Amino acid sequence: MRILFVGDVMGNAGQEVLEEYLPKLKHLYHPQATIVNGENATKGRGINEKVYKRILSCGADVVTMGNHTWDNAEITDFIQSAKNLVRPANFSAGQVPGIGYTTIKINQQRLAVLNLQGRVFMSPSDDPFAVAKDIISELKKQTNFIFVDFHAETTSEKAAFSWYFDGQVSAVVGTHTHVQTNDARILPQGTAFLSDVGMTGPYDGIIGMKRQNVITRFLNQMPTRFEVDENGRRNLSACVIDINDETGKAKKIKTIQINADHPFMQ
Repeated sequence: MRILFVGDVMGNAGQEVLEEYLPKLKHLYHPQATIVNGENATKGRGINEKVYKRILSCGADVVTMGNHTWDNAEITDFIQSAKNLVRPANFSAGQVPGIGYTTIKINQQRLAVLNLQGRVFMSPSDDPFAVAKDIISELKKQTNFIFVDFHAETTSEKAAFSWYFDGQVSAVVGTHTHVQTNDARILPQGTAFLSDVGMTGPYDGIIGMKRQNVITRFLNQMPTRFEVDENGRRNLSACVIDINDETGKAKKIKTIQINADHPFMQ
């Protein structure tokens, strides 16, 4: 099984670059499942139904979320019926709408996609380690193919999570920081790990936002409205993971960047 995972889609710029390159990546790598993080997809904050459907039409099978899940109020209008939209499972259990994981059928196998949010320097949430342990225990009754989008701030929390669940899940890939890390690896018990897959959207902004607004905040610490840099060059960040069809353990992980400095090569 091969999984293609695309990092945080940021605003309309991210939607456009996804629309341009996701079909090309799927043609090049032939993944059996495509997962896209869309928590910043609508104007850089959350997601609405129109954008959710656009990401699916680009070729995504599952859309994952993160700490900006509720930033666009429109999500509450459709999240209950959006079976391919997964928000962090460790949001207060039973008290918020939506689902924290889903499974999709791939040939004769099922792939589980689990979304979790870290707690270090993040908004309060339930313990991702404890929540994941219970969910993974149940998922293992159905499948050995389990992909985790761990949406967290610190490399240490992401690494600790991946080592704790090494051999129990197929992959742990981080999102949230918008900067692709250079630590893609297969852990000893067969879990693919990458601290952060990176961002899909503005290439010349600062983590996707207009540079001057962010610089001004650092210069004078005054409140500044952050806006997505929609007009500059674009970037797509992703990774491809190969998983053993018999064991569900990862065999290979490869990072992908498409931008002015890393042009797309057929």
